Amino acid sequence: MSEHQGVLKTGTSTIGITFKGGVVVGADHRATMGHFIANKSVQKLFKIGNNLALTTAGLVGHAQSLSRTLTAEVALFELRRQQSMTVKGAATLTANILSGRPHWVQLLIVGVDADGGHVYSIDSAGGSIPDVYCATGSGSPYMYGVLEDGFKDNMTQAEALKLAARALHASGQRDAASGNGMDLAVITPSSGYVQLSQDEIANLLK
Repeated sequence: MSEHQGVLKTGTSTIGITFKGGVVVGADHRATMGHFIANKSVQKLFKIGNNLALTTAGLVGHAQSLSRTLTAEVALFELRRQQSMTVKGAATLTANILSGRPHWVQLLIVGVDADGGHVYSIDSAGGSIPDVYCATGSGSPYMYGVLEDGFKDNMTQAEALKLAARALHASGQRDAASGNGMDLAVITPSSGYVQLSQDEIANLLK
């Protein structure tokens, strides 16, 4: 991603992992301007529906605008159809928004529907790619090292949470543009979107 002098950017580490019965999603807190740490508590993980989440890497303004748009569109869909939007539907909606007006962002759409848990990576031009796990942002090389070593099919929720926390912690240790803690959430059909407390995250890292 090209450098925008003086513009608040999130160098960023975000992650989505499927497990048996749902998905885990998370992001770090740090925002940078070049080599300067501009903010240590930026939100990069957004609930956009009871079964859907968005993570953002890129320009903060574009990310916040997209989160508001997607939350409104998902709510409108559910009001009209009286059913939850599928994860693929949310990913397609997001991709269509980006293809119409490109943003300086890299996104994950993560959620659950009748077909299980899903993770979609969406680039700034609207390309959409599904996977069982995905990491984005400048910290992604460090996270993929942890993910490729630790991921397995049909993981439990506890295993997926520990793996996500370990991957985000690794990126925060090695990537200068990532860190200052993390947000983590679990999405399941029975409980919907549930965000972990900072104490719960600290226990995962012990």
